[in-house]
Amino acid sequence: MKSVLAIIFLCFTLYCFGQDLTSSQLLEKSINYHDPNGNWEQFNDEFTVVMTTPKSSKRTSVISINLPKQYFSVKATKDTITTTYTLDKGKCKITYNRTILDNQKAKEKNMTCDRATLYKNYYTYLYGLPMKLKDSGTNLTDKVEKKIFNGKDYLVLKITYDETVGSDVWYFYFNPKNYAMEVYQFFKTDNKGKEKSDSGEYILLSKEAVVNGIKMPKVRAWYYNKGDKYLGTDTLEH
Repeated sequence: MKSVLAIIFLCFTLYCFGQDLTSSQLLEKSINYHDPNGNWEQFNDEFTVVMTTPKSSKRTSVISINLPKQYFSVKATKDTITTTYTLDKGKCKITYNRTILDNQKAKEKNMTCDRATLYKNYYTYLYGLPMKLKDSGTNLTDKVEKKIFNGKDYLVLKITYDETVGSDVWYFYFNPKNYAMEVYQFFKTDNKGKEKSDSGEYILLSKEAVVNGIKMPKVRAWYYNKGDKYLGTDTLEH
C-alpha cells in the first residue's frame, strides 16, 4: 500500500511540476525570489558599481536611489575626474570635480539634465529587475519559452515595449529550479519591428548581493550578440 501511495505521490509531483507556467506566473515567481518582501517600491539605499572594460581604466559609480522621495544620484569617478548627476523630485543638479555647473558650463562638458534622466532610468531599470517588468508599457508575450544558453537550461520571457517606451526586444532567462534571473539579452528592431539578429547584447549575471532586502546580481558581464565579443563587467559593491 505504501509503495502504491508513493507512486501516486511521485506521479502527482511530476505532473504538477511538469505543468507549463504562464509568463505572468514565471515573472511572479522570479520577483518572489529576488524581492520576497516586496521592498522595491519603497527602495531607499546606496550602492557602488565598478565598471571594467578592455583597454580602459575602471569607473567607480556611487548610486543613490530613494524611490518614495523621487531622488536619484550617481557619482562617477574615472581617473582624476568625478562627475555627479542628481535628480531630486525632477530638479537637476550637475557637478564636475565638486564644482556645481550651470546649464552653459555643463553643456560645454557634454553634461546635460537629459543625461541625468537617462542614468536614472538606466540604473533603476537594471537594478530593479525583474520587478521593473511589471511597469506600464511593458508587454509580456503569453508563452514561456525553454532554451539552452551557454549549455544551461532556462525558462525565457520575451518582452516588448510600447512605442513610447522603447523599440528593443528583450529576453530574460530564469533558472528553472529557483527562478533566479541569470541572463538577459536584447535585440534592436528594423522599421517594421522585426528583430535584427546581428544587433544588441547579452548580459551574464553571476553571484548575488543583497541590497535593501533585494537579491541583486553582483556581477554583470556584457557581450555583443554578434560574435560574442566581450564588452565589460559591472561589479556591485555594498
